[in-house]
Amino acid sequence: MKKILLPTDFSDNAWCAAVYALKLYEKEECTFYFLHSYKMKASAMSNISNKLLRSMADNAKQELLELKDMAERANDNLNHNFDILLSVDAMDDAIDMAITKYKIDIIVMGTKGATGAKEIFMGSNTVKIIKHVKSCPILLIPHEFDFDEPKQIAFPTDFNRFYGEELLPLKNLSKLYDSKIRILHINEEKNLSHQQDYNLAMLKAYLEDNPHTFHWMPDYTKKENAINDFIEELNIDILVMINYEHSFIESIINEPVIKKIGFHATIPFFVIPSSA
Repeated sequence: MKKILLPTDFSDNAWCAAVYALKLYEKEECTFYFLHSYKMKASAMSNISNKLLRSMADNAKQELLELKDMAERANDNLNHNFDILLSVDAMDDAIDMAITKYKIDIIVMGTKGATGAKEIFMGSNTVKIIKHVKSCPILLIPHEFDFDEPKQIAFPTDFNRFYGEELLPLKNLSKLYDSKIRILHINEEKNLSHQQDYNLAMLKAYLEDNPHTFHWMPDYTKKENAINDFIEELNIDILVMINYEHSFIESIINEPVIKKIGFHATIPFFVIPSSA
């Protein structure tokens, strides 16, 4: 049985992500955990009474129970169970606890919270969680994204790294709907090095049980623009990347103002930590 964590701030974006998860794993036996954190800043805590804190906790728990009830009513799938988790820790720490305690397989969450502006690709809390979580893949769902069976999955790589078991989440994602994995390489060099050739051969071997193809794109523009063009041209349904040191993801989430970089994924974005 899959264990799927659904962090929520009770926003429409969080609910949209939960609905996507329910549909994506429609055929799988799953337990979905709705997780909410109500940790406050220390400066605010000092001015709040214990009675008010208990009231906040009670209200948050009630909202979680209502969310669970709404999910059960919207989803009569006998393969699916629901549970709620309420934490006083910061959301990233609460997620770490849940991953360990409940053996979470995947986190599914929205790209932005309740106050997320349309022009921003990822909210600050989402970026913080991507940076923090090192042991579990994260599937990010754009706001108001309607589920379609993912038939095309894009996986950009420069072939500079050897990928083995850390690609298991990608293989498992592909198997859900027999999706084709489209491996994208942007030509930043005239010829591949011996190391790149070896990694390419190993990647072919590792993905032999999944339908996959390799695609080369010329280095004609910024990397983020090339990826966006590839998504559009091949009707990609999910973008998958490995988050490792000096990776493209790291360059995205380290941008001081994310809305400036021009990388606005309009499809689900699957982030696999390099140690997952």
